[in-house]
Amino acid sequence: MTEPRRRVLELLLASGEPVKAYDLIAAYGADGQAAKPPTVYRALEFLERQGLAHRIASISAYVACSHGERSHAAAFLICDCCGAAVEVSPPAMAGLGDPAAEHGYKLERVAIEGHGLCPDCRRPAAGA
Repeated sequence: MTEPRRRVLELLLASGEPVKAYDLIAAYGADGQAAKPPTVYRALEFLERQGLAHRIASISAYVACSHGERSHAAAFLICDCCGAAVEVSPPAMAGLGDPAAEHGYKLERVAIEGHGLCPDCRRPAAGA
């Protein structure tokens, strides 16, 4: 793994929440110097292909994979209030394997995104 790929993965792991690419670019340099956008985007592309990171399309952000499996279906529960995201295991390829095969497709990745409120955001405010 190259140094840029390792650094981007470190940033994703340290964050523990979805991170926008431009936030990764800004945080990339240990000396406060931003990375060039292609460096981070290439690293993210590689990490996605290797199953080490996922892109959450609906919020244009990235997270480190919490399952550690290469090339697997992923599902995310995303809080529309605080932005928290949890990776959960969907059914095998989210039930798309048979229909894909019927139409001649070979699925490589599937991502499902569910939006709602996390338990913390659902709790009524104390004293309210």
